[in-house]
Amino acid sequence: MNTKIKDERNTMKNGKLNGKVAVVTGASKGIGADIAKQFAAEGAAVVVNYASSKEGADRVVDQIAKRGGRAIAVRANVARKADIEHLFVEAKKAFGNIDILVNNAGVYDWSPLEEITEEQFHKHFDVNVLGLLLATQEAVKQFDSTGGNIINISYQY
Repeated sequence: MNTKIKDERNTMKNGKLNGKVAVVTGASKGIGADIAKQFAAEGAAVVVNYASSKEGADRVVDQIAKRGGRAIAVRANVARKADIEHLFVEAKKAFGNIDILVNNAGVYDWSPLEEITEEQFHKHFDVNVLGLLLATQEAVKQFDSTGGNIINISYQY
């Protein structure tokens, strides 16, 4: 076995997040995928949320599993309450109580401000603001009596 993979498996068993369950929104690519993989490397079971890239989410789950971690992919649009409820039901079904929520999902448009349409505004607001609110509300309901952690990722360009 490759020494690096062996070392990562040992870290997963003894990591800082051993025994914790983390839900990472927008984790099928980019920073969210990296966060999910790092949390798994530290021992957390990870729920890899995606809205449209099932292939990307499955790839992240596969990479985590190949290093000895535990992860599942769950499709949910964070801007829809029913989807968020589904995300947390699946997370609890797979791993038990939720300990960590990483609000990473977001959409961005590089259009000049004066060209932003009402439709674009609502898409951005619904995912970037409402999604964070809905996911946080649901996570708080899922935390046990010891509480939990919520991490909000924000991007500035």
